Amino acid sequence: MQTVQTKNCVMSQEVAMRKMKRMALEVAERNSEEPELVIAGITGNGEVVAKCLVNELKKLANFRITEVKIELNKKDPVDVTFSPSIETENKAIVIVDDVSNTGKTMMYAMKPLLNTHPKKIQTLVLVERSHKLFPVQTDYAGLSITTTLQEHISVETEKGEIRGAWLF
Repeated sequence: MQTVQTKNCVMSQEVAMRKMKRMALEVAERNSEEPELVIAGITGNGEVVAKCLVNELKKLANFRITEVKIELNKKDPVDVTFSPSIETENKAIVIVDDVSNTGKTMMYAMKPLLNTHPKKIQTLVLVERSHKLFPVQTDYAGLSITTTLQEHISVETEKGEIRGAWLF
């Protein structure tokens, strides 16, 4: 007998945009004293979430915003680079991804920062799960949801916009 996989919406597009606005307010508030904030989106949907965050921050922030992409292979995150390459010395950095499962991707995304001296590193995800295997705490989460290890969360994006998040 074949089982049918069902998808359940855990966040609509409308709710996702409200969450992005709220997180942008939090980021702006907690970094209001910074002259510059680096928003670093992880390859794939993390880039889309980062772009949405930057768009919201531009409406609120008094600091300069620099947007970069963190390029890494999530299945084998050995080589990690910032694109474009930037100077991170004494800067506040927010690493952005769509979903945080175990913390592994976030941990490896910090790899290029280990040889520099950033002022602070914060993390932001649209959906936070509770399966931490790596010591990375999420500073900003749109939605925290407890799932089983067999369940998965997928954030769907299209043409640079967040369409929603699904549990399956």
